[in-house]
Amino acid sequence: MVSIPIPSRQLFIDGEWRESVNGKRIPIINPATEESIGDIPAASAEDVDIAVEAARKAFFRNGGKDWSSATGAHRAKYLRAIAAKITERKPELAKLESLDSGKPLEEAAWDMDDVAGCFEYYADIAEALDSKQKSPISLPMETFTCHTYKEPIGVVGLITPWNYPLLMATWKVAPALAAGCTAVLKPSEIASVTCLELADVCKEVGLPPGVLNVLTGYGPEAGAPLASHPHVDKIAFTGSSATGTKIMTAAAQLVKPVTLELGGKSPIVVFEDVDLDLAAEWSLFGCFWTNGQICSATSRLIVHESIAEAFLEKLVKWCENIKISEPLEDGCRLGPVISDGQYEKVMKFISTAKEEGATILSGGARPQHLKKGYFVKPTIISNVKTSMQIWREEVFGPVLCVKTFSTEEEAIELANDTHYGLAAAVLSRDLERCERMTKAFQVGIVWVNCSQPCFTQAPWGGKKRSGFGRELGEGGIDNYLSVKQVTQYISSDPWGWYTSPSKL
Repeated sequence: MVSIPIPSRQLFIDGEWRESVNGKRIPIINPATEESIGDIPAASAEDVDIAVEAARKAFFRNGGKDWSSATGAHRAKYLRAIAAKITERKPELAKLESLDSGKPLEEAAWDMDDVAGCFEYYADIAEALDSKQKSPISLPMETFTCHTYKEPIGVVGLITPWNYPLLMATWKVAPALAAGCTAVLKPSEIASVTCLELADVCKEVGLPPGVLNVLTGYGPEAGAPLASHPHVDKIAFTGSSATGTKIMTAAAQLVKPVTLELGGKSPIVVFEDVDLDLAAEWSLFGCFWTNGQICSATSRLIVHESIAEAFLEKLVKWCENIKISEPLEDGCRLGPVISDGQYEKVMKFISTAKEEGATILSGGARPQHLKKGYFVKPTIISNVKTSMQIWREEVFGPVLCVKTFSTEEEAIELANDTHYGLAAAVLSRDLERCERMTKAFQVGIVWVNCSQPCFTQAPWGGKKRSGFGRELGEGGIDNYLSVKQVTQYISSDPWGWYTSPSKL
C-alpha cells in the first residue's frame, strides 16, 4: 500500500489558516517506523485567546442569526456538506489516520464511515430541534402559560484523544455545531493530522468563520488555557482520568459545566455454555481492537473455571493468527501503539505483572519480524490476583488479563472490582443470566454476546471514575444546550397579592 504525504497545516482560526504566535511546530512521528513524517503547529495561550474570541464573535454575529440562533435546518445543511466531503475524501483521510495513529488501514476507513455517519445523524437531530422549540408545559393554573426553548450553551472547548483522532473529535464537534454552539477543538498533540483536515473540509464547505476553530498543541500550553478560559462556556473532554481531574478542577473555578469520558478497566465475563471459538474472537476483539488503545477495552477476562483451560488454549491459538504488520499492509489486524512513551508504559505493565507472579501465556514482547516501530504482540496474562497492578490499572495497549470464577455472584464481584465504570460484556447462551449480569454491572455500557460495537444512535458514557455525561444518541446534543423556561401571565385580572393604592 502506497503511503501519502502529510499536508503541512497551520492553526485554523476564524475560518483562516494562521501561524501560531510562537511559530513553534511539533514533529509527527509515524509509530510504525519511528520516523518523522511532518509537523503540526504548537498553539499557546495567546492562540487560545484569539480562537476563543473568534468563536465568541461567530456566536453573536448578526445577533446570532448567522449561526447560534439560526434554525437547526440551516445548520444541518453544513453538517451534511461536511459528511459528504468526508465520504469523498475517505481514502486519503483513512491513510492519514493510519499513518498518524498506527491503526490498521481497514479500521481507519471504518472510522471515516462513522465520522460521516455522525455528522449526518446530528444534521437530522439539528432539524428535529426546530420542532421542539417553544415546547408547551401543562400548568395547574389556567392564568399562566409556560413553554421552553433549547438554546446553545455558547462557546465550547473540545479536548480530544489520540486513539480515534477524527472520530472522537466528531463525537463532540457534530452535536456542538448542531446545537448552535461555536467551538474550539484541541486534539491530542500525538495525533492531530485528520483534525486539521476536518478544518480544511469546513473551509471548503463554507462553514461561517469562527464556528469551528482547531488548535493543535500540547496539553499544558493549549489545553489548560482552553479549559480555564473565562469566555469558554463548557468543556467536553475525552482522555485520561488524571487529565480529566485537572480539567474538572479548572472548570470548577468558574462553575463551568464539563462532560468527561475517561479511562476504563472493563470486564468481559465468559460463562461455561458459550461456543469457544465465538467467545474467543469477541474476547480478543474486545481488548485488541484499536491496537488495544481504547477506553472501553474489555481487558479483564473473567472466565468460568470449568472451561478456563480449554478456552485459554483457544485464545492463544487465535492470538497467534492475528496479523501484526505495518498498518497500511493488506490484512493488518494489529498495528503499533501510538508512541515510544506508550510502548515503554505497556512493556513496563507486562514486566511488573511477571514480577508480581502472573504468567505470560502469549505475547509479552516485540514481534520478531518487526525491528522498527512501537509494536507489542497481543498479550494474554493468567494467574492474576486482584491486588496486581495489571488487574487494577488501565494499560491502554494489547494486554488481556485473566481470572476464573465458579459462581455468578463471584463473577459479578470480580467484574465490579474496579474504580472504573465505563463498560462490561457478558457472553452466555442463557439470556436470562445475561439480563441479571446486565443489571448487576456497575457501568454505563453493557455488551451481550459481543464486545465494543458502538453506534452513533446509542448513548455512550460511564460512571465512577470513568466520568459522567453521555455522548452520542439523541441526548448527545443536550450536552451543548441550555433550557430556557418562559412563563406568561395571561389573565387581565390583577394578581391581587398587594392592596392597590387606588382602593385605599
